[in-house]
Amino acid sequence: MSSISPMPASQRVVQVCLFLVAAIALFGGTVQLLLGQPETTPRLDNLHRFMGGVYLSTGVISLWAAVTIRQQKTLVYLIAFAVLMAAVGRLVSISKVGLPEPAGVWLAYLVSELVFPIIIAAAHLATHRHE
Repeated sequence: MSSISPMPASQRVVQVCLFLVAAIALFGGTVQLLLGQPETTPRLDNLHRFMGGVYLSTGVISLWAAVTIRQQKTLVYLIAFAVLMAAVGRLVSISKVGLPEPAGVWLAYLVSELVFPIIIAAAHLATHRHE
């Protein structure tokens, strides 16, 4: 007989979202780290690869948080905040230099980056509301 209680649905939602964030960040971070932005200045390529490393490491942190979800509290909110700030960065970029093509893809990224943090934070709050 297992002593582990069933995971609440709200916690499973957080876990699934964190696994998705991890997969996206691990893949995207690896691509950005390896490819960089060689068709521009050395400064921008350097910054692009640096941020690729940050993105990749955020994926590792998100993966760890998903695997250890039963022990996580504040870290989940911090990851949700990081995703939200990525969306803010994307919004600033769109307002300054326009929407990249194909527009639908970039808008889908933006919408998911705005919605995921809300889902993660709300579900995590629901999980820990009575503690």
